[in-house]
Amino acid sequence: MAAPEEHDPGSEESQPALEEVETKTFKDLGVTDVLCEACDQLGWTKPTKIQIEAIPLALQGRDIIGLAETGSGKTGAFALPILNALLDTPQRLFALVLTPTRELAFQISEQFEALGSSIGVQCAVIVGGIDSMSQSLALAKKPHIVIATPGRLIDHLENTKGFNLRALKYLVMDEADRILNMDFETEVDKILKVIPRDRKTFLFSATMTKKVQKLQRAALKNPVKCAVSSKYQTVEKLQQYYLFIPSKFKDTYLVYILNELAGNSFMIFCSTCNNTQRTALLLRNLGFTAIPLHGQMSQSKRLGSLNKFKAKARSILLATDVASRGLDIPHVDVVVNFDIPTHSKDYIHRVGRTARAGRSGKAITFVTQYDVELFQRIEHLIGKKLPVFPTQDDEVMMLTERVTEAQRFARMELREHGEKKKRSREDTGDNDDTEGAIGVRNKVAGGKMKKRKGR
Repeated sequence: MAAPEEHDPGSEESQPALEEVETKTFKDLGVTDVLCEACDQLGWTKPTKIQIEAIPLALQGRDIIGLAETGSGKTGAFALPILNALLDTPQRLFALVLTPTRELAFQISEQFEALGSSIGVQCAVIVGGIDSMSQSLALAKKPHIVIATPGRLIDHLENTKGFNLRALKYLVMDEADRILNMDFETEVDKILKVIPRDRKTFLFSATMTKKVQKLQRAALKNPVKCAVSSKYQTVEKLQQYYLFIPSKFKDTYLVYILNELAGNSFMIFCSTCNNTQRTALLLRNLGFTAIPLHGQMSQSKRLGSLNKFKAKARSILLATDVASRGLDIPHVDVVVNFDIPTHSKDYIHRVGRTARAGRSGKAITFVTQYDVELFQRIEHLIGKKLPVFPTQDDEVMMLTERVTEAQRFARMELREHGEKKKRSREDTGDNDDTEGAIGVRNKVAGGKMKKRKGR
Protein backbone atom coordinates (compact mmCIF):
# COMPACT_ATOMS: atom_id res chain seq x y z
CA MET A 1 0.00 0.00 0.00
CA ALA A 2 2.92 2.24 -0.44
CA ALA A 3 1.47 3.68 -3.63
CA PRO A 4 0.48 7.32 -3.10
CA GLU A 5 -3.18 8.26 -3.47
CA GLU A 6 -4.66 10.09 -6.44
CA HIS A 7 -4.52 13.46 -4.74
CA ASP A 8 -1.11 14.98 -4.67
CA PRO A 9 -0.19 16.98 -1.64
CA GLY A 10 3.18 15.36 -2.29
CA SER A 11 4.91 17.19 0.49
CA GLU A 12 2.11 16.27 2.88
CA GLU A 13 2.28 12.56 2.08
CA SER A 14 5.72 12.14 3.46
CA GLN A 15 5.28 14.74 6.15
CA PRO A 16 3.66 12.67 8.92
CA ALA A 17 6.89 10.85 9.69
CA LEU A 18 7.40 13.00 12.77
CA GLU A 19 10.47 12.23 14.80
CA GLU A 20 9.15 9.78 17.36
CA VAL A 21 12.20 10.45 19.46
CA GLU A 22 11.17 14.05 20.01
CA THR A 23 7.43 13.51 20.32
CA LYS A 24 6.93 11.92 23.67
CA THR A 25 3.69 13.40 24.94
CA PHE A 26 0.19 14.27 23.77
CA LYS A 27 0.97 17.90 24.60
CA ASP A 28 3.75 17.88 22.01
CA LEU A 29 1.18 16.77 19.42
CA GLY A 30 -0.90 19.87 20.15
CA VAL A 31 -3.56 18.32 22.38
CA THR A 32 -5.02 20.74 24.91
CA ASP A 33 -4.13 20.44 28.64
CA VAL A 34 -7.53 19.21 29.83
CA LEU A 35 -7.40 16.31 27.39
CA CYS A 36 -3.76 15.55 28.22
CA GLU A 37 -4.86 15.13 31.85
CA ALA A 38 -7.65 12.81 30.72
CA CYS A 39 -5.09 10.71 28.82
CA ASP A 40 -2.97 10.49 31.97
CA GLN A 41 -5.96 9.31 33.99
CA LEU A 42 -6.66 6.61 31.40
CA GLY A 43 -3.04 5.49 31.68
CA TRP A 44 -2.13 6.64 28.16
CA THR A 45 1.40 7.71 28.97
CA LYS A 46 2.63 8.29 25.44
CA PRO A 47 0.97 8.40 22.05
CA THR A 48 1.06 5.37 19.74
CA LYS A 49 2.49 5.53 16.20
CA ILE A 50 -0.85 6.19 14.51
CA GLN A 51 -1.65 8.90 17.08
CA ILE A 52 1.72 10.59 16.50
CA GLU A 53 1.01 10.69 12.77
CA ALA A 54 -2.70 11.48 12.70
CA ILE A 55 -3.37 13.88 15.60
CA PRO A 56 -1.22 16.87 14.48
CA LEU A 57 -2.70 16.70 10.95
CA ALA A 58 -6.24 16.33 12.27
CA LEU A 59 -5.70 19.36 14.50
CA GLN A 60 -4.66 21.30 11.39
CA GLY A 61 -8.08 20.46 9.95
CA ARG A 62 -7.01 17.90 7.35
CA ASP A 63 -9.09 14.92 6.19
CA ILE A 64 -7.33 11.71 7.17
CA ILE A 65 -7.08 8.11 6.03
CA GLY A 66 -5.60 6.18 8.93
CA LEU A 67 -4.26 2.72 8.22
CA ALA A 68 -3.01 0.88 11.25
CA GLU A 69 -3.16 -2.65 12.54
CA THR A 70 -5.75 -3.49 15.11
CA GLY A 71 -4.82 -2.64 18.70
CA SER A 72 -2.78 0.38 17.70
CA GLY A 73 -4.78 3.15 19.39
CA LYS A 74 -6.93 4.23 16.42
CA THR A 75 -9.83 5.37 18.62
CA GLY A 76 -7.60 7.86 20.44
CA ALA A 77 -6.27 9.09 17.10
CA PHE A 78 -9.71 10.39 16.09
CA ALA A 79 -11.33 11.02 19.50
CA LEU A 80 -8.68 13.48 20.74
CA PRO A 81 -8.77 15.85 17.72
CA ILE A 82 -12.59 15.84 17.77
CA LEU A 83 -12.77 16.67 21.50
CA ASN A 84 -10.07 19.29 21.01
CA ALA A 85 -12.17 20.97 18.29
CA LEU A 86 -15.32 20.62 20.40
CA LEU A 87 -13.65 22.57 23.20
CA ASP A 88 -12.82 25.39 20.78
CA THR A 89 -16.33 25.59 19.29
CA PRO A 90 -18.85 23.87 21.57
CA GLN A 91 -21.86 22.59 19.64
CA ARG A 92 -24.47 19.83 19.84
CA LEU A 93 -24.45 16.98 17.28
CA PHE A 94 -20.83 17.85 16.57
CA ALA A 95 -19.48 14.49 15.38
CA LEU A 96 -20.74 11.20 13.98
CA VAL A 97 -18.78 7.96 14.29
CA LEU A 98 -19.93 5.05 12.09
CA THR A 99 -18.87 1.55 13.10
CA PRO A 100 -19.70 -1.94 11.76
CA THR A 101 -20.68 -3.68 15.02
CA ARG A 102 -22.72 -2.80 18.07
CA GLU A 103 -20.04 -3.85 20.57
CA LEU A 104 -17.50 -1.60 18.89
CA ALA A 105 -19.96 1.31 19.06
CA PHE A 106 -20.31 0.91 22.84
CA GLN A 107 -16.55 0.65 23.24
CA ILE A 108 -15.91 3.85 21.25
CA SER A 109 -18.57 5.62 23.30
CA GLU A 110 -16.83 4.54 26.52
CA GLN A 111 -13.54 6.02 25.25
CA PHE A 112 -15.16 9.31 24.26
CA GLU A 113 -16.88 9.56 27.64
CA ALA A 114 -13.71 8.70 29.53
CA LEU A 115 -11.63 11.26 27.61
CA GLY A 116 -14.35 13.89 27.82
CA SER A 117 -15.56 13.24 31.36
CA SER A 118 -14.05 16.43 32.78
CA ILE A 119 -15.58 18.58 30.03
CA GLY A 120 -19.06 17.03 30.19
CA VAL A 121 -19.15 15.36 26.77
CA GLN A 122 -22.43 13.59 26.03
CA CYS A 123 -22.59 10.61 23.66
CA ALA A 124 -25.47 8.61 22.22
CA VAL A 125 -25.03 5.07 20.94
CA ILE A 126 -27.46 4.28 18.12
CA VAL A 127 -27.38 0.59 17.23
CA GLY A 128 -29.80 -2.19 16.34
CA GLY A 129 -31.13 -4.66 18.89
CA ILE A 130 -32.07 -1.91 21.34
CA ASP A 131 -35.36 -0.09 21.81
CA SER A 132 -35.73 2.73 19.25
CA MET A 133 -37.81 4.88 21.55
CA SER A 134 -35.11 5.33 24.17
CA GLN A 135 -32.64 6.14 21.38
CA SER A 136 -35.01 8.79 20.00
CA LEU A 137 -35.14 10.37 23.45
CA ALA A 138 -31.32 10.33 23.67
CA LEU A 139 -31.12 12.03 20.24
CA ALA A 140 -33.71 14.62 21.27
CA LYS A 141 -31.27 15.74 23.98
CA LYS A 142 -28.84 16.54 21.17
CA PRO A 143 -25.64 14.82 22.36
CA HIS A 144 -22.24 16.10 21.20
CA ILE A 145 -21.16 12.78 19.70
CA VAL A 146 -23.31 10.16 17.97
CA ILE A 147 -21.79 6.68 17.61
CA ALA A 148 -23.88 4.51 15.31
CA THR A 149 -24.17 1.50 13.07
CA PRO A 150 -25.33 2.70 9.62
CA GLY A 151 -28.65 0.82 9.41
CA ARG A 152 -30.13 2.05 12.68
CA LEU A 153 -28.90 5.61 12.07
CA ILE A 154 -30.82 5.70 8.76
CA ASP A 155 -33.94 4.56 10.64
CA HIS A 156 -33.66 7.54 12.96
CA LEU A 157 -32.81 10.01 10.21
CA GLU A 158 -35.95 8.92 8.36
CA ASN A 159 -38.35 8.41 11.28
CA THR A 160 -37.30 10.45 14.31
CA LYS A 161 -38.92 13.86 14.25
CA GLY A 162 -36.58 16.80 14.68
CA PHE A 163 -33.39 14.73 14.32
CA ASN A 164 -30.98 15.69 11.57
CA LEU A 165 -27.23 15.99 11.10
CA ARG A 166 -27.20 19.23 9.14
CA ALA A 167 -24.84 20.94 11.59
CA LEU A 168 -22.33 18.06 11.71
CA LYS A 169 -18.66 19.06 11.73
CA TYR A 170 -16.88 15.67 11.88
CA LEU A 171 -17.55 12.28 10.33
CA VAL A 172 -15.49 9.24 11.34
CA MET A 173 -15.72 5.82 9.74
CA ASP A 174 -14.02 3.29 11.97
CA GLU A 175 -13.14 -0.14 10.51
CA ALA A 176 -14.26 1.35 7.17
CA ASP A 177 -13.41 -1.80 5.21
CA ARG A 178 -15.73 -3.87 7.39
CA ILE A 179 -18.56 -1.30 7.18
CA LEU A 180 -18.43 -1.74 3.41
CA ASN A 181 -17.88 -5.51 3.50
CA MET A 182 -21.02 -5.89 5.55
CA ASP A 183 -22.78 -4.28 2.61
CA PHE A 184 -23.71 -1.05 4.28
CA GLU A 185 -22.78 0.74 1.06
CA THR A 186 -26.29 2.03 0.30
CA GLU A 187 -26.75 3.20 3.91
CA VAL A 188 -23.40 5.00 3.87
CA ASP A 189 -24.33 6.72 0.60
CA LYS A 190 -27.62 7.88 2.13
CA ILE A 191 -25.83 9.24 5.21
CA LEU A 192 -23.27 11.09 3.06
CA LYS A 193 -26.13 12.78 1.22
CA VAL A 194 -27.74 14.25 4.37
CA ILE A 195 -24.66 15.54 6.18
CA PRO A 196 -22.87 18.79 5.32
CA ARG A 197 -20.24 18.74 2.58
CA ASP A 198 -18.28 21.21 4.63
CA ARG A 199 -17.00 18.86 7.30
CA LYS A 200 -13.86 17.01 8.36
CA THR A 201 -13.77 13.30 7.55
CA PHE A 202 -11.58 10.60 9.08
CA LEU A 203 -11.45 7.13 7.57
CA PHE A 204 -9.82 4.50 9.79
CA SER A 205 -9.20 0.95 8.74
CA ALA A 206 -6.76 -1.87 9.40
CA THR A 207 -6.85 -2.87 5.75
CA MET A 208 -7.20 -0.84 2.57
CA THR A 209 -9.60 -2.43 0.11
CA LYS A 210 -10.93 -1.31 -3.27
CA LYS A 211 -14.22 -0.37 -1.64
CA VAL A 212 -12.43 1.84 0.88
CA GLN A 213 -10.62 3.61 -1.97
CA LYS A 214 -13.94 4.17 -3.71
CA LEU A 215 -15.45 5.56 -0.51
CA GLN A 216 -12.44 7.77 0.01
CA ARG A 217 -12.98 9.42 -3.38
CA ALA A 218 -16.61 10.05 -2.54
CA ALA A 219 -16.21 11.29 1.00
CA LEU A 220 -12.82 12.92 1.55
CA LYS A 221 -11.31 16.18 0.36
CA ASN A 222 -7.60 16.13 -0.38
CA PRO A 223 -6.87 13.63 2.40
CA VAL A 224 -3.54 12.78 3.99
CA LYS A 225 -2.72 9.13 4.41
CA CYS A 226 -1.24 8.05 7.73
CA ALA A 227 -0.17 4.45 7.31
CA VAL A 228 1.77 2.84 10.11
CA SER A 229 1.45 -0.67 8.71
CA SER A 230 2.14 -0.78 5.03
CA LYS A 231 1.52 -4.52 4.66
CA TYR A 232 -0.88 -6.81 6.49
CA GLN A 233 0.86 -7.71 9.64
CA THR A 234 0.39 -8.98 13.12
CA VAL A 235 1.93 -7.47 16.23
CA GLU A 236 5.56 -8.39 16.93
CA LYS A 237 4.92 -9.67 20.45
CA LEU A 238 2.32 -12.16 19.24
CA GLN A 239 3.44 -15.80 19.24
CA GLN A 240 1.53 -17.61 16.48
CA TYR A 241 1.15 -21.36 16.14
CA TYR A 242 -0.93 -23.87 14.24
CA LEU A 243 -2.15 -27.39 15.03
CA PHE A 244 -2.81 -29.88 12.25
CA ILE A 245 -5.50 -32.27 13.50
CA PRO A 246 -8.25 -34.55 12.15
CA SER A 247 -11.51 -32.61 12.29
CA LYS A 248 -13.25 -35.25 14.47
CA PHE A 249 -10.75 -34.55 17.29
CA LYS A 250 -11.07 -30.74 17.27
CA ASP A 251 -13.08 -30.63 20.51
CA THR A 252 -10.61 -32.93 22.28
CA TYR A 253 -7.61 -30.82 21.25
CA LEU A 254 -9.42 -27.67 22.36
CA VAL A 255 -9.96 -29.14 25.83
CA TYR A 256 -6.30 -30.24 25.93
CA ILE A 257 -5.10 -26.71 25.10
CA LEU A 258 -7.40 -25.12 27.69
CA ASN A 259 -5.94 -27.50 30.29
CA GLU A 260 -2.33 -26.98 29.15
CA LEU A 261 -2.63 -23.18 29.26
CA ALA A 262 -4.93 -23.06 32.29
CA GLY A 263 -4.84 -19.74 34.16
CA ASN A 264 -4.92 -17.69 30.96
CA SER A 265 -7.94 -15.98 29.49
CA PHE A 266 -9.05 -17.24 26.08
CA MET A 267 -10.99 -15.99 23.10
CA ILE A 268 -12.08 -18.87 20.90
CA PHE A 269 -13.38 -18.04 17.42
CA CYS A 270 -15.98 -20.27 15.73
CA SER A 271 -17.43 -19.80 12.27
CA THR A 272 -21.15 -20.09 13.10
CA CYS A 273 -23.52 -19.03 15.88
CA ASN A 274 -24.58 -22.64 16.32
CA ASN A 275 -21.03 -23.95 16.74
CA THR A 276 -20.25 -21.13 19.19
CA GLN A 277 -23.24 -22.12 21.32
CA ARG A 278 -22.47 -25.87 21.06
CA THR A 279 -18.82 -25.45 22.04
CA ALA A 280 -19.77 -23.21 24.97
CA LEU A 281 -22.17 -25.86 26.29
CA LEU A 282 -19.56 -28.58 25.74
CA LEU A 283 -16.92 -26.68 27.72
CA ARG A 284 -19.35 -25.82 30.52
CA ASN A 285 -20.28 -29.48 30.85
CA LEU A 286 -16.57 -30.11 31.41
CA GLY A 287 -16.43 -27.50 34.16
CA PHE A 288 -14.87 -24.56 32.25
CA THR A 289 -16.28 -21.06 32.75
CA ALA A 290 -17.15 -20.36 29.13
CA ILE A 291 -19.61 -17.84 27.67
CA PRO A 292 -20.75 -17.35 24.07
CA LEU A 293 -21.04 -14.12 22.08
CA HIS A 294 -22.79 -14.29 18.71
CA GLY A 295 -25.30 -12.53 16.50
CA GLN A 296 -28.31 -14.62 17.49
CA MET A 297 -28.14 -13.49 21.11
CA SER A 298 -30.13 -10.46 22.22
CA GLN A 299 -28.15 -7.23 22.55
CA SER A 300 -28.40 -7.21 26.35
CA LYS A 301 -27.05 -10.77 26.50
CA ARG A 302 -24.22 -9.91 24.11
CA LEU A 303 -23.18 -6.99 26.31
CA GLY A 304 -23.64 -9.18 29.39
CA SER A 305 -21.28 -11.81 28.00
CA LEU A 306 -18.72 -9.22 27.04
CA ASN A 307 -18.85 -7.51 30.43
CA LYS A 308 -18.50 -10.77 32.35
CA PHE A 309 -15.43 -11.61 30.29
CA LYS A 310 -13.98 -8.11 30.64
CA ALA A 311 -14.51 -8.24 34.40
CA LYS A 312 -12.65 -11.60 34.42
CA ALA A 313 -15.71 -13.34 35.88
CA ARG A 314 -15.35 -15.79 32.98
CA SER A 315 -12.05 -16.91 31.51
CA ILE A 316 -13.24 -18.18 28.11
CA LEU A 317 -15.19 -16.20 25.53
CA LEU A 318 -16.44 -18.13 22.51
CA ALA A 319 -17.32 -15.84 19.66
CA THR A 320 -18.15 -15.54 16.00
CA ASP A 321 -16.42 -12.82 13.95
CA VAL A 322 -18.84 -10.32 15.54
CA ALA A 323 -16.09 -9.97 18.18
CA SER A 324 -13.04 -10.05 15.91
CA ARG A 325 -12.98 -6.34 15.08
CA GLY A 326 -11.78 -3.56 17.29
CA LEU A 327 -12.93 -4.90 20.66
CA ASP A 328 -10.36 -3.97 23.25
CA ILE A 329 -10.27 -6.46 26.08
CA PRO A 330 -6.86 -5.84 27.61
CA HIS A 331 -6.38 -9.19 29.28
CA VAL A 332 -6.85 -11.71 26.43
CA ASP A 333 -3.84 -14.02 26.71
CA VAL A 334 -4.65 -16.61 24.05
CA VAL A 335 -6.70 -16.50 20.84
CA VAL A 336 -7.76 -19.88 19.43
CA ASN A 337 -9.03 -20.09 15.86
CA PHE A 338 -11.19 -23.14 16.49
CA ASP A 339 -12.66 -22.74 13.01
CA ILE A 340 -10.19 -21.25 10.54
CA PRO A 341 -11.41 -17.92 9.08
CA THR A 342 -12.53 -18.14 5.44
CA HIS A 343 -11.17 -14.66 4.68
CA SER A 344 -7.47 -14.42 5.44
CA LYS A 345 -7.78 -10.78 6.52
CA ASP A 346 -10.14 -11.86 9.32
CA TYR A 347 -7.21 -13.81 10.75
CA ILE A 348 -5.35 -10.53 11.31
CA HIS A 349 -8.34 -9.07 13.16
CA ARG A 350 -8.98 -12.15 15.26
CA VAL A 351 -5.43 -12.59 16.51
CA GLY A 352 -5.33 -8.82 17.09
CA ARG A 353 -7.55 -9.40 20.14
CA THR A 354 -4.43 -10.45 22.05
CA ALA A 355 -0.95 -8.88 22.37
CA ARG A 356 -2.54 -5.42 22.45
CA ALA A 357 -0.79 -2.20 23.39
CA GLY A 358 2.65 -3.73 23.84
CA ARG A 359 1.66 -6.86 25.80
CA SER A 360 2.51 -10.35 24.57
CA GLY A 361 0.03 -13.06 23.62
CA LYS A 362 -0.47 -16.38 21.85
CA ALA A 363 -2.60 -17.36 18.87
CA ILE A 364 -3.26 -20.98 17.96
CA THR A 365 -5.05 -21.92 14.73
CA PHE A 366 -6.66 -25.33 14.28
CA VAL A 367 -6.07 -26.69 10.78
CA THR A 368 -8.01 -29.80 9.74
CA GLN A 369 -7.68 -31.80 6.55
CA TYR A 370 -10.26 -29.47 4.96
CA ASP A 371 -8.48 -26.21 5.86
CA VAL A 372 -5.04 -26.62 4.34
CA GLU A 373 -5.58 -24.21 1.46
CA LEU A 374 -7.11 -21.53 3.69
CA PHE A 375 -4.19 -21.87 6.10
CA GLN A 376 -1.65 -21.50 3.29
CA ARG A 377 -3.40 -18.29 2.23
CA ILE A 378 -3.08 -16.91 5.77
CA GLU A 379 0.65 -17.73 5.88
CA HIS A 380 1.07 -16.09 2.49
CA LEU A 381 -0.80 -12.96 3.67
CA ILE A 382 1.24 -12.45 6.84
CA GLY A 383 4.45 -13.46 5.08
CA LYS A 384 5.65 -16.05 7.58
CA LYS A 385 5.52 -19.78 8.20
CA LEU A 386 3.97 -20.60 11.54
CA PRO A 387 5.45 -23.20 13.91
CA VAL A 388 3.45 -26.16 15.25
CA PHE A 389 2.06 -25.86 18.77
CA PRO A 390 3.66 -28.69 20.78
CA THR A 391 1.16 -31.32 22.04
CA GLN A 392 1.38 -34.75 23.68
CA ASP A 393 -0.93 -36.82 21.50
CA ASP A 394 -1.29 -39.68 24.01
CA GLU A 395 -2.45 -37.18 26.66
CA VAL A 396 -4.94 -35.71 24.20
CA MET A 397 -6.42 -39.15 23.46
CA MET A 398 -6.92 -39.78 27.19
CA LEU A 399 -9.50 -36.97 27.15
CA THR A 400 -11.55 -38.51 24.32
CA GLU A 401 -14.05 -40.39 26.50
CA ARG A 402 -14.94 -37.41 28.66
CA VAL A 403 -15.18 -35.08 25.67
CA THR A 404 -17.43 -37.49 23.73
CA GLU A 405 -19.77 -37.66 26.73
CA ALA A 406 -19.82 -33.86 27.03
CA GLN A 407 -20.50 -33.54 23.27
CA ARG A 408 -23.54 -35.77 23.66
CA PHE A 409 -24.94 -33.59 26.43
CA ALA A 410 -24.17 -30.38 24.53
CA ARG A 411 -26.15 -31.73 21.55
CA MET A 412 -29.08 -32.66 23.80
CA GLU A 413 -29.07 -29.22 25.40
CA LEU A 414 -28.97 -27.49 22.02
CA ARG A 415 -31.89 -29.62 20.87
CA GLU A 416 -33.86 -28.86 24.06
CA HIS A 417 -33.07 -25.19 23.66
CA GLY A 418 -34.29 -25.25 20.04
CA GLU A 419 -37.54 -26.98 20.99
CA LYS A 420 -38.09 -24.62 23.90
CA LYS A 421 -37.65 -21.66 21.56
CA LYS A 422 -40.19 -23.12 19.15
CA ARG A 423 -42.69 -23.75 21.93
CA SER A 424 -42.51 -20.27 23.31
CA ARG A 425 -41.20 -17.41 21.23
CA GLU A 426 -41.92 -14.95 24.05
CA ASP A 427 -39.95 -16.85 26.67
CA THR A 428 -36.41 -15.71 25.97
CA GLY A 429 -35.06 -17.93 28.75
CA ASP A 430 -31.55 -17.63 30.08
CA ASN A 431 -29.91 -20.20 27.91
CA ASP A 432 -27.71 -17.80 26.04
CA ASP A 433 -25.02 -16.89 28.43
CA THR A 434 -25.68 -17.85 32.00
CA GLU A 435 -24.76 -20.92 33.96
CA GLY A 436 -28.48 -21.56 34.33
CA ALA A 437 -28.45 -23.09 30.84
CA ILE A 438 -30.12 -26.47 30.77
CA GLY A 439 -28.13 -29.28 32.29
CA VAL A 440 -25.00 -27.21 32.71
CA ARG A 441 -24.68 -28.04 36.38
CA ASN A 442 -24.21 -31.68 35.46
CA LYS A 443 -20.48 -31.45 35.05
CA VAL A 444 -18.48 -34.28 33.58
CA ALA A 445 -16.14 -35.50 36.27
CA GLY A 446 -13.55 -38.21 35.77
CA GLY A 447 -15.36 -39.52 32.73
CA LYS A 448 -18.55 -40.37 34.67
CA MET A 449 -21.69 -38.34 34.24
CA LYS A 450 -24.00 -37.65 37.15
CA LYS A 451 -27.41 -39.23 36.55
CA ARG A 452 -29.95 -36.77 35.20
CA LYS A 453 -33.33 -36.93 36.87
CA GLY A 454 -36.25 -37.95 34.74
CA ARG A 455 -34.05 -38.99 31.85
